[in-house]
Amino acid sequence: MSLAVTTGAAGALPEAPRLPGLLRRHWPLLPLAATVLMLLAPVPAGDASTSGKVGPADAASLLLVAVCAVQALRGRVRPLSPLAVLVLGVPALALAVATATAGDPYAALPGFVRYLQVFVLVPAAVVLLVRDAFEFRLAAGCFVVLALVQGAVGVVQYATRTGASYQGEDIRAVGTFGPGDVMGMATVVAYGLVVATAAALSPALPRRVRRLSAAAALVLVLPLVLSFSRGAWIATAGAAVLVMAMAGIRRAAKVLAALAAAGVVLVGGLGVGSEMVTERLTSITQVSSAPDQSVTDRYTMWAAAGSMWQERPALGVGLKGFPAHRDGHASLGLSSGSDTAGAGQGYVRQPLLSPHNMYLLVLSEQGLVGLVALAGGWLALLVAGARRYAAGGGVRDCGLIAIGLLFWQLTDFLYADIGGPSTVLTGVVIGLAAWWALPPRAAAGRPAGPCRVAGAAGR
Repeated sequence: MSLAVTTGAAGALPEAPRLPGLLRRHWPLLPLAATVLMLLAPVPAGDASTSGKVGPADAASLLLVAVCAVQALRGRVRPLSPLAVLVLGVPALALAVATATAGDPYAALPGFVRYLQVFVLVPAAVVLLVRDAFEFRLAAGCFVVLALVQGAVGVVQYATRTGASYQGEDIRAVGTFGPGDVMGMATVVAYGLVVATAAALSPALPRRVRRLSAAAALVLVLPLVLSFSRGAWIATAGAAVLVMAMAGIRRAAKVLAALAAAGVVLVGGLGVGSEMVTERLTSITQVSSAPDQSVTDRYTMWAAAGSMWQERPALGVGLKGFPAHRDGHASLGLSSGSDTAGAGQGYVRQPLLSPHNMYLLVLSEQGLVGLVALAGGWLALLVAGARRYAAGGGVRDCGLIAIGLLFWQLTDFLYADIGGPSTVLTGVVIGLAAWWALPPRAAAGRPAGPCRVAGAAGR
């Protein structure tokens, strides 16, 4: 795992510790690694719908929370600052209010459990269990491994025309997620690309690690392009630019030139989906001038979500309430569903159950109370993380990765919301961002948290 390195001189690595010693010292991180890597398990053929189902990654996240609870009882977790308790705890209260005030609290209960898992329990477990920079890098490295494997599957799908159906051809790269979750592969590949780009730009890491990370980032450009996911493209471009700007102009120029060259070669020189990629990019701005049906549906559902919020501005229509109220607020331009097929699955028409915008989904179902509690906490993490990085605190490669991942997630939320097996990774991303942004208080005048223990990670 290329990012699992210890802090030391930039050009040298200490002697690698033996595996038994690593397991004894870092075994609580096994459920975290499993939460990420279990997404390599394929969705069963013919199972296009993933909504409401507990997959292997979700089961691993429950084990992660259980291990965290046991370690907390034993006093072996990273202490939380008061700000961390506030940022991680307020969403739980807002979710409880949204569930209790829903028109049908029992129907809202599954939504409460899912939101609690993704936005409270998993992030808190990550913050408490990840003790130092070494363990942070282990978790980040799992994202790169997952992205490389899923990306390789997606490229094969495009090359052999065994992917999800797109414009009448089975060429859309979806990895092992299947056509029922076309955003799954794009999401995990984008995560890996952001992590690899941040690692490639970090002078704190050994040169060998930086080179491997740069190579991984270049390789991951291809499956991201072949996912035909507009939202993932926009979010990845924004996160990459931010990470490059934070790392410095000189380093950023080299990586940007390499990524641009890779894009020119793949799309321009080799013609990898060039016509379809161009059409997909153009469709982003085609709102009133001959938009495709997916764009029409998205903006129609956005308008419906806004209408729901205007009806109940403080608390919204309740968790899981968007589908029930959709038809009463949507215009006639909304289609009955989206068509999915390919990648070993038959034709399925999936209903449109969310606005594909996380902020509007929260606003419509939880009102201003829920939006302030959730989005306000995410914004606080982004600002606190950026301030800590600018101040030069902590291990800076971890900060670069954390800020890049969180910025990607917050940008992607403009075009997507939670749903599908990869949703659990949102909780891991928020947890890593909180780990960086909200360090524990100093103890006895000594640096605390990652600043203190990072140097001992390799011993």
